[in-house]
Amino acid sequence: MRTFRAARPRVLLTALAAGTLLLTSACNDTAKPSQDQAAGAVPATAASPTATQTPTPTPKPTGEADPALKPFYGQQIAWAACPADPKAEQAKIDISGMQCGRLHVPLDYANPATDALDLALVKLPAAKPDQRIGSLMVNPGGPGESGVEMVEYGAKDFSGALHDRFDVIGFDPRGTGGSSPITCLDDKQRDEQSQVDEPLDPAARKTASDQKEAQYIAACQAKSGKLLPFVGTRNSARDMDVLRAAVGDRKLNYLGVSYGTYLGALYAEEFPKNSGRLILDGAVDPAADSLDEGVDQQIGFEKSFERFAADCVDNHAEECSLGSNPDKAAQKAADFLDGLRDHPLTAKDGRKLGSGLAWTGVVRMLYGDEKTDWQYLRNALGWAMKRDKGDLLLAFADDYDGRDRNGHYDARQEAMGAIRCADMSRPAPTPEKAQEVVAKLKAEAPLMSKGVSVDDYTEAGCAHWPFQSPEKPHTIRAEGADPILVVGSTGDPATPYAAAEALAKGFAKATLLTRVGEGHGAFGRGNACIDQAMEAYLTEGTMPAEGTRCS
Repeated sequence: MRTFRAARPRVLLTALAAGTLLLTSACNDTAKPSQDQAAGAVPATAASPTATQTPTPTPKPTGEADPALKPFYGQQIAWAACPADPKAEQAKIDISGMQCGRLHVPLDYANPATDALDLALVKLPAAKPDQRIGSLMVNPGGPGESGVEMVEYGAKDFSGALHDRFDVIGFDPRGTGGSSPITCLDDKQRDEQSQVDEPLDPAARKTASDQKEAQYIAACQAKSGKLLPFVGTRNSARDMDVLRAAVGDRKLNYLGVSYGTYLGALYAEEFPKNSGRLILDGAVDPAADSLDEGVDQQIGFEKSFERFAADCVDNHAEECSLGSNPDKAAQKAADFLDGLRDHPLTAKDGRKLGSGLAWTGVVRMLYGDEKTDWQYLRNALGWAMKRDKGDLLLAFADDYDGRDRNGHYDARQEAMGAIRCADMSRPAPTPEKAQEVVAKLKAEAPLMSKGVSVDDYTEAGCAHWPFQSPEKPHTIRAEGADPILVVGSTGDPATPYAAAEALAKGFAKATLLTRVGEGHGAFGRGNACIDQAMEAYLTEGTMPAEGTRCS
């Protein structure tokens, strides 16, 4: 199961944290054309004021109460056998018992009659229809990841009571996967750019970044300009409510991982009375500043990298190429990865594995835990460091970037940037804040922040993207929603545990469930304690005891 992706480490990761637009990992955002559109409502015309009266606008009905949205809420989904999927067949995934469909939603909820989109859906029907509770909507993160693939490729993760009692439904959010995916660059352009490491000199880096950004924005506008203003998460939350109604559920039951927690939180804020049993796993804090969030994420990956390297030396010496000193192992690996800037490795397909791609491959595997992905990463570093073979690291980077074996890229990275900027624009940091950020990175993430400078933190987030979002970081209370289960992992590098604590604390009614361990997200990792708690909550409404920790 794929989940929330960070930007690349080093300059690329910190630049995204600073809010600049990077073609290499995430384009930037799309905001709503107006505050009214962002709010999903157009103010009604008030009565004429008198000398003693102040006009009071009548709020426009939203959701099911809006007559203009009735055709969307009342639609019937034409579920049918899913078409053959060559990728699933190649992976030996059986989707024959699943059903596929499309959901019709407005492009612009403020003007629903103007245009519409069709969202791709997949359903794993309840195995025991007589015990069926309803539907369980899922989102794997990103933003940009495919909910359809989460169900198709991760069906085993729902085995047992969840499959027995729920129709598990995955959907590709607007702008992603099979739902009008955002496209900007072609495959050749993305290949070319991924193999070029960013200049080390800050001024040269800024010049190169500005040139790429201008080209990228022009390409996004040319190919996806009509869609860009409307891909924000609040619109996807509205799509989920249409989907809830279309499948006949009174309340939404939902499992969101990583960025999917932000989608779920916005849903609970927008539709508290329609929120049923929501699990938000690997939490994003909606009140966090995007710059601070990016910095904390980079520090999280650095700490995970250090733990991986020490574990390699201490517990797997026979297959570890990082020396015999656990305190120096991470530095040795970082020195090798940095050296690929001047001495890239050539893969079997002729592509060059430079420092940026190699670090991307490393970060991809740090999303996993010590049981599986760390083993693959040990092997990949061994092949690269001892045999000059970089194909495994390159394969991991390709998986992160959404590149298949035929050299075709999916929409996830381009969707990520567009959605992130649709969700949040940020003012330029003050000089003092920029200095603080760089000092913190150099102190707490020296390996992954080598070469960053204050010049990398001078611009506002999404400053040059054509649409600026009115969304602002804020605590989500979701007053009136049913109790929400928030899940956090202590060793999560992508969404550090503190974000789960903050999200749970912000809700009016929520419980925090803790997984003690490495990797991003708790769902699907085979932790019986976590699985039983999630299952009991979704099927019976039983919350785990406050303070529950699963080792």
